[in-house]
Amino acid sequence: MKSSRSAELALLGITSVWGLTFVVVQDAVEQMPVTAYLAYRFVAAALLLAVVFRKRLTLLTKAAFRQGLWMGLFLTAGYLFQTYGLEATSASNAGFITGLFVVITPLMAWALNRQSIGWVPWAAAGVSAIGLFLLSGGGSTFTFRGDGLELLCAIAFSAHIIATSRGVKAGHDVIALVVVQLTLVGVVCTAMAVAEGDLVMPHGAGLWANLALTSLITTALAFVVQTWAQKHAAPDRTALILAGEPAFAGLFGWWLAGDRLGLQGWIGAALIFGAILAVETIPRLRPPRPLPEG
Repeated sequence: MKSSRSAELALLGITSVWGLTFVVVQDAVEQMPVTAYLAYRFVAAALLLAVVFRKRLTLLTKAAFRQGLWMGLFLTAGYLFQTYGLEATSASNAGFITGLFVVITPLMAWALNRQSIGWVPWAAAGVSAIGLFLLSGGGSTFTFRGDGLELLCAIAFSAHIIATSRGVKAGHDVIALVVVQLTLVGVVCTAMAVAEGDLVMPHGAGLWANLALTSLITTALAFVVQTWAQKHAAPDRTALILAGEPAFAGLFGWWLAGDRLGLQGWIGAALIFGAILAVETIPRLRPPRPLPEG
């Protein structure tokens, strides 16, 4: 019972930090280029996990490496879409729209694998679409550079989850797969930053603290904590806690970034959150998430 309670508190802690990430990343990309920021974040996280779990990397086979690369491609796309989107939309919108990957994943699995999913995911998708419409001001404030990129991010994260599920089912070591993914994100973003002439050094204590939070805590440490916690917390309670990420993003966006959604926006956010909660709390629909998507 004590381990279960500790695990739930740990999950709640990292879920709240993932919600905070939307605000801190938005602040960071106002101070340095997106690709440079992501390069520093993911190279540091990959190096840390590679050092801590170096013995697990001996389990990395050629097949696992190839699977990790595919997963890394989707993860790279997701974080690029998410971070570029934060330049043009609010942290609250980004959090709720990114969270739609929970709703999109069962539909994508159905489209690719013809898995039977029932009516709940379709209903959740319909409710989410209405919520997205309201969240973007009835479509009047919807922009591709902002909300549109966040929606593409959700789709990319859904593809990443499906690829991850295949990798795990194939028996590949999860830690080794994660190191490959994070390394690929870091390498691609570094190459993009160099090609664009944007690989600048972070300046100021605030930006360094921001990078420390996102690379070491919300990426590397969060994965370790989630892996440990899910061994001790009940699956239904785990799903319920993890589903709170968009709500935390909305809370921190309101508190720290001054986001003001208005009545229509909050109704839209509530519809999206309700759809996410419905899918997360139905065990057979819940997507496997060995890597945090925040």
